[in-house]
Amino acid sequence: MRQLLLFLLLSAGFAAAQDRVYELRTYTCNEGKLEALKARFRDHTIAIFKRHNMESIGYWVPQDPERSKNTLIYILVHPSREAATKNWAEFNADPEWQKVRKESEAAGPIVQKTESVFMSPTDFSALK
Repeated sequence: MRQLLLFLLLSAGFAAAQDRVYELRTYTCNEGKLEALKARFRDHTIAIFKRHNMESIGYWVPQDPERSKNTLIYILVHPSREAATKNWAEFNADPEWQKVRKESEAAGPIVQKTESVFMSPTDFSALK
């Protein structure tokens, strides 16, 4: 019985890991606003993400000279696509996030365009 329980728990954990979904997000900033966006992530957004079960994998700026001036790319992981929808709704409703966003955009909007792609890992991916 104990082995069966252990098997079921491990199987449930494996299934949950397989349902994980990665989200690739690309933000194009208004001119001169990339540093403000990076500061907002560094100082506030990542901590708020954590409270809403949004795990940060990494953050990048393109090496291309033009895009390096106005583009931030990052990857989040969520337990599932449904959880991603719930996480984003809760994040956007978070009073701290609303305050941070309002204060950071006092001199005008930071982000011009947001792109989001949800991804599932392949069977040969190092990230699952």
